[in-house]
Parts: sequence; C-alpha cells; structure tokens
Amino acid sequence: MMKVLIVEDEDHLAKGLAFNLEEEGFESDIAGDGEEALRLIIDEQRTYDAIILDIMLPGISGFDVTRRLRADQNFVPILMLTARGHPEDVLKGFEAGTDDYLPKPFDLAIFLARLKGLLRRTAWMGERDPGSEIPQTLEINGRKIDLANLEITSDGESAPLTLMEAKLLRHLVENAGRAVSRKEILEEVWDLHEDTDTRAIDNFIVRLRRHLEEDPTRPRVLLTVRGIGYKFDMDQ
Repeated sequence: MMKVLIVEDEDHLAKGLAFNLEEEGFESDIAGDGEEALRLIIDEQRTYDAIILDIMLPGISGFDVTRRLRADQNFVPILMLTARGHPEDVLKGFEAGTDDYLPKPFDLAIFLARLKGLLRRTAWMGERDPGSEIPQTLEINGRKIDLANLEITSDGESAPLTLMEAKLLRHLVENAGRAVSRKEILEEVWDLHEDTDTRAIDNFIVRLRRHLEEDPTRPRVLLTVRGIGYKFDMDQ
C-alpha cells in the first residue's frame, strides 16, 4: 500500500485529503508545518511514496522543505499546492525541486489524478509520443542520461535528475536542432500559460549544463539562441 505525507496547516483540508486518500487505498500521515514534515522524514526516517506539500506554511515554507529534502538526497515525488494566480510560485517550486503543482482551490478528482500521475512518473518518462525516435538512454560527452530512471552517470558516479529537469531535457532533445523558445518551454513542459518571468528556465539550463557540458561556461550541447531560447545540438 502506498503511503503519502500531507503537509498542510489547514486542518480541515488536511483531514479531508487524508480521508479521500484512504478511500482510494492509500495510507497517509499529516504534518501541520514544515518542521514536523522534516522531523518525520529525516529524524524518524519514515518513507513515503509521495508528499503533498502546501507552500504557505507556518515557520519554514514549502520551498525550504523541498530544498532541505533535495539537499539531503531525498527525491520523493512532491506535489506542491500553490495559490491560484501565482505562477511565480510554481517556477520557484520547480527550482527548489518539486515535481508537479496544483493550484488551490482544486477539485478532488483532479487532485487524485495529478497524484496518481506523479506516482507513475517513471512509467510516464518511459512513454514516448507516437513516432518519437528519442531513446530512454542517451550518451552525451561520455555521460549516460537515463530518462526513465531520472539519473545521469559520469565517470562511474550517478546523480539524480529531478522530474522537471528530465522533462525539459527530453523536450529539448525531441526538438534537437531547432530553437525552442522560453514561452514554449513554459507551456509545453510546465503547463504554464500565464505571462510569467522566464528566468527560472535559465536556471534550469545552467543546472543541465553542469551535468552535460565539458565546460559549462562554453556550452556546445545546450546552446543559447539569443532573443529566443535554447537549442539542443545533437551532433555533440
């Protein structure tokens, strides 16, 4: 049975989510703030299949909880709950390492669908669009990228990719040789359609370059197309 941690300071909402998750066959714990969530996961070493994480929490924020977990090499899938109309929070969450988001208020059926989709993330990354010729493992500059298992291996050492990093990389690879705009990335990769600051995309590219480039300051694989966005050079 899969187990989910609900990190939410609105008691009625947390209990309502826990009740409905149990009706769907999940087990769940509730943490009322970020400190309690970190205590359960890090101090008590409880394991979860996913975390439902509100951003606006008393004490430390959901962003900080995510950063702490990722810094601790804990890559449990995180579904972030954010206030409607705040796309900048979504981008900030992705930068911190969250895997998906759901704006409040939300419909229960949508919540369950997003959670179940997140729990199938490895299978999802293993799927390809009809006609796609992108393999699930790539080799770039002597580095092996495993899109299905969300990791990159170099010199015998493996490092994890977040789901959002892997989704962005796969989108660029699928469009190799073509300049991909930041607006397209927002809409096609992160499902954001608002007029949003795109600097978070640049930060993701910087992190991917650290993984892929021999010299990240002189990229040859993930190229900047001035005034447009980025292009993946498949010939490297």
